[in-house]
Parts: sequence; structure tokens; C-alpha cells
Amino acid sequence: MRNVKIDDVDHLHREVVALGNDYEQGFILPQHRHRRAQLLYGATGLMYVSTHSGEWIVPPQHAVWIPPETLHAVRFVGVTTRSLYIEPKCAADSVKHHRCEVIGVSPLLRQLLLEAVDLPPLYESARDRALIQLILLELAAMPVREFDIPLPQHPALRALCQACLLAPSVHEPAERWARTLFMSASTFRRHFLQQTGMTFSAWRQRACVVKALALLTEGKPVNQVALTLGYDNASSFATMFRRVTGQPPSYYHPA
Repeated sequence: MRNVKIDDVDHLHREVVALGNDYEQGFILPQHRHRRAQLLYGATGLMYVSTHSGEWIVPPQHAVWIPPETLHAVRFVGVTTRSLYIEPKCAADSVKHHRCEVIGVSPLLRQLLLEAVDLPPLYESARDRALIQLILLELAAMPVREFDIPLPQHPALRALCQACLLAPSVHEPAERWARTLFMSASTFRRHFLQQTGMTFSAWRQRACVVKALALLTEGKPVNQVALTLGYDNASSFATMFRRVTGQPPSYYHPA
């Protein structure tokens, strides 16, 4: 089904409902939640998913897993989506992701998602049901990508994190944040780890990777992206980027 809202078809007695939608540049879905779990796959463009606990950037050919009843908002940047809405019990039994996560999408899963959108609403045939079961099996095997940015609950620290995400730098000093929060550097680092589950340096690097994904998908040259993030050269940036994402920066340039 295409360009249909899940609320209009949530009543269907099927474990999985597949929908395809196209979103204009910059379109924002305000905070909402679904009774079913959602796999939101972006065939093109970028998606920014935010919840109270963090933010996720979803580059092309990736998907984000959103558990049932998770309050979230999505900003789309030129995106064509294919979504699966999965009954909570089926999701718990088959997929077993318990939090929002960005996952890789294999060529097989990509084709299955494209095919699923064209199934009749009340698919019945053995072939159609087998396709859905294969989707769930393939989905459970997909790798998780570390494209999430955990956000702290502490208001002042959260504000600093959100400001940093707009223009992160690999050289962003923890000492400046500590002074802003009237903490010693050691106290700040402990506080940051407690609030986010990550060290400050690891979080800073993750913020740079997420910003780089956005810039690369826009078509920015690798050297420009590297300098924007504070790296001395494209080589050192590319080495870090490949280590974190498993792909070279060029992988995320638009075709």
C-alpha cells in the first residue's frame, strides 16, 4: 500500500502491514507513537529520528527500528520510505530489538521491502505469507549501526549536547563544557558518562560521524567534510569514518 497512514489500516488482522510513502524536502512528522513496532526504511534521502532519550540519523539504504508505543518525531530530507508495522508480540518474538536502533539493510531485505509494499492489504496466498516471514528472518539478522546520539536528562548538559550537534568538532574540549557547568574536568567526565552511557570523547566522535553522514549525503566533498569537523586532512577523517561505520566516506555520496 502506498501513501496510506498506518492509523487507517492498523486494524487489519495481519502481523505485518507494509506501507510506502514519499515525503517532501524538510517535511516533519511531529511527535507521535504507534501501537505496532515500526521498521522505517529510507530508500533515498536522510531521516532524523528523535525521542526523549536520543537522536538517530538514518542515511539512505538504512532503516530505523522503533519499538511499539515509542514517542518519536521524524524529519525527512528528500525521502522515499518503505515501512513495516509489526504487531508487538510478533516483533518481540521475531526481531527482539528493545530500543530505537539504526540497522543496515541487505540487498535481499531491500528487495523484500519493495515487494511487500505491493502486497494486497489482506494478503492470503502462501507466497505472500512466506515473503513476510522471510522479511522477519532477514530483519532479525541485520547489523546494528552506531548512528545514534544518546542525550542526557540533565537540562544544562542536554542543551550543550544539542548545540554541539549543530556544529561538532573533533577538537571540542571537555574542559570548556566543564567550566560552563561549574564542574571540574574529572567530575564533568564522570557526570557525562553517567548521563549518556558514553565517554565524552566517544560521544564527540559519534557526533562528528553523524554530522559527516549528513554532509556526505548532501554531496559535500570528503576534504570539505573533514575540515568542517576539525580534522587536519581527509585521510585521517576517512580512517576514523571507516573504522566507525565500516564504509569509506564515498559510500554515502549520492549516486
